[in-house]
Amino acid sequence: MPAVHATALVDPAARIAAGVEVGAYTVIGAGVEIAEGCRIGSHCMISGPTRIGRGTVIHSHATVGNDPQDKKFKGERTELVIGERNTIFEFTTISRGTQDGGGVTRIGDDNWIMAYVHIAHDCSIGSQVIMANNAALAGHVTIEDWVVLGGYSTVHQFCKIGAHAFIGMGSMINADVPPFVMVADRYAEPRGINSEGLKRRGFDSERVAAIKRAYRAIYLSGKPLAEAKAELAQGAAGSEDVRQMLDFIEASTRGLLR
Repeated sequence: MPAVHATALVDPAARIAAGVEVGAYTVIGAGVEIAEGCRIGSHCMISGPTRIGRGTVIHSHATVGNDPQDKKFKGERTELVIGERNTIFEFTTISRGTQDGGGVTRIGDDNWIMAYVHIAHDCSIGSQVIMANNAALAGHVTIEDWVVLGGYSTVHQFCKIGAHAFIGMGSMINADVPPFVMVADRYAEPRGINSEGLKRRGFDSERVAAIKRAYRAIYLSGKPLAEAKAELAQGAAGSEDVRQMLDFIEASTRGLLR
C-alpha cells in the first residue's frame, strides 16, 4: 500500500503503486499514475492524465500535469509523461501537452529540475538534464540529453537545444543551439564548446578536438553557413560527434543561434 498522509486528497481513479509516499495536503487527481519508489512532498498538485516513472521525487508545492497555458486549449485529453528517477524541486510547474502539439509533454530519466522551473506544454526533455532555479521553457521546446540550463535562463517556443550544450545563467534563447555548444549573456551568444562538461562525461581529447574544429567552422571561420556545413560534412566522416552536430543543423527549423 502507498503511504498517503491523512490530509492528502487522492482521487479514487488515480493509480498509486505500493510504497509510494504522498505528503501532507497534496492533491492527486484522476488519471494520475505514480510508479513504485516515488516520493511526493507536501502541498503538491498533480493532475492527470499524468504518468510518473519509478523512483521520481517531487518536492513540496510543485504543480505537475496542469492544463497547458495555451488559449487554444479547450479541455481535450492530453498528457504528461515523466520518466524514472527524476528529481523535481519546490514550486516547479509542468504542463500537459496540447492537441496541436502532439498531445504530450515528455520528460526522460535522471533529470535534476530545480526550484521554480517552468516546463510548458508539448516540451520534450531528454535524460540527465539539469535545469537550475527559475529556468523556463516556452511551449514546444526540445531539450536533448545532458543539457545544462543555468538559473533564470529562458527558451523561446519551438527552439531546440542539442545534447551536451550549456546555457549560461540568465541567457535568453531564441534560436536553436547545436550539440556541445556553450552560450552565455542576456541575449545569448556562442562562447565556445562545453569542454569541461564533455571531459566529465568521458570524452577523450581526440573527440573534444574534433568538436572544437567543428565549432570553429560554424562560429569563427566567417564562412556562410552552407560552406561551414560542407566543412562539417568532411569532418563527419571521422567523427560521430561532428556528424551529430551536422545532423542537428540540417534539421533546424528555427535557425541557429549564431
